[in-house]
Amino acid sequence: MEMNLDDFDLDELKDLQKKVAKKIENFEQRKRDEALAAAKAIAAAHGFKLEDLMGDAPAKQSKPKASPKYAHPENSATTWTGKGRKPGWIIEHLEAGKSLDDLLIK
Repeated sequence: MEMNLDDFDLDELKDLQKKVAKKIENFEQRKRDEALAAAKAIAAAHGFKLEDLMGDAPAKQSKPKASPKYAHPENSATTWTGKGRKPGWIIEHLEAGKSLDDLLIK
């Protein structure tokens, strides 16, 4: 299909550009959908789901949650493991001149 673009004014060219971009996007999406459907069919033919085959790297074993090491002096349900950022109540305790050892869970 041959078009003489010299016959178009600027608005017509911009409109044509938008239409072409949309057609390209639709075409690419349709091709992706077709490829995905084909891949799922092949995986199913071998007894798998595509998601099972394409999963991320093997799941990392999660580290066990660290046990609390320090407890709030007035509310023992509020704790801190001693790792990471110090909670406000720890900072206040230390700024009051008290020791971190005072808050150790025994």
